[in-house]
Amino acid sequence: MLKRLAAQRKVTLLDIAHGCGVSRATVSLVLQNSPLVHVATRARVKAEIVRQCYVYNRAAANLRQRTSSSVALVINDLSNPFFAEFAAGVDEALGTVGCVTLLGSTGESVARQNAVLASLIEYAPAGIILCPAEGSDGAAISRIVGAHTPLLVFNRELPDGDWDVLALDNHNGARTATEHLLALGHRRIAFFGGHRDSSSCRERREGYSAAMSAAGIPLQPQWLIETSPTRLEAARQAGALFVRDPAPTAAICYNDAVALGLQLGLAARGRRPGHDFALVGFDDIPEAAATLPSLSTIATDPRARGRQAAERILARVHDPAISPTRTIAPMQLVVRESSGPAINTNGNRHE
Repeated sequence: MLKRLAAQRKVTLLDIAHGCGVSRATVSLVLQNSPLVHVATRARVKAEIVRQCYVYNRAAANLRQRTSSSVALVINDLSNPFFAEFAAGVDEALGTVGCVTLLGSTGESVARQNAVLASLIEYAPAGIILCPAEGSDGAAISRIVGAHTPLLVFNRELPDGDWDVLALDNHNGARTATEHLLALGHRRIAFFGGHRDSSSCRERREGYSAAMSAAGIPLQPQWLIETSPTRLEAARQAGALFVRDPAPTAAICYNDAVALGLQLGLAARGRRPGHDFALVGFDDIPEAAATLPSLSTIATDPRARGRQAAERILARVHDPAISPTRTIAPMQLVVRESSGPAINTNGNRHE
């Protein structure tokens, strides 16, 4: 079926012109919304376009006119609500200037990412916003994107390229979260979730480690637990926190999805998050405030970050000569119910 559809001859501008008795140039003007075409002629051409099911090749028009009305957005994990919020922010900002978002998803696959980028480049987008997959090769991405398409990299480090970067303050955010748990009396604090080879995970681990070191608490290897940054995997791995005694009493989670999964895993083991075990997430996705217990987290405002990324890529489109910038977005601790105080040796909670 697909092969038969692909084999069908595409309707051309000349077909439309013949169908309604005008020139090809007139049809082209109608597609460009030119005011030079009479209202009645415009209506006749548009009716013929509908009758023949003509599809406008926007990419080809962009190449001819050396302009584009689209920006490509490539996301590494669309299942994470953080990136859904980020994408919504990108689309909001682009919509205000009449641009559309070309969306690609890589599922944390470098091979898939390269294929998606190569395909999107064929549509000649004005620019690309990329949330890199784990293990991405900056040099390879440079070759695929080329020198003339502006690129902004979000969230993860991507070396070997001359592009704009919008990063989160991962180190200080995780350090602040750890200091919050320390102030509540916790001393056995785990870092739960994420892959250490990911730059964002590495930066958050370093912030956590810095806070523990400043408090004079040596890290235990069993307190560093890797999982895929998803809710289901975090729930499955919750038991890893309690394989050795004394077990942690709290955890800094790689992101909110991991934290919400850990809350489920703790509850399944008869522990009450926020009472028997404290945890802090990272991102402040909308669900963080609505879950039970509500999730303490590091707020990053992903929708605002999306708007910020779109505005930066548009600025570069309008002035390609501006120098690439590295912007670090601020973080803020939001304290809710999940980060309760530690229980002391008398069975009482620290206040």
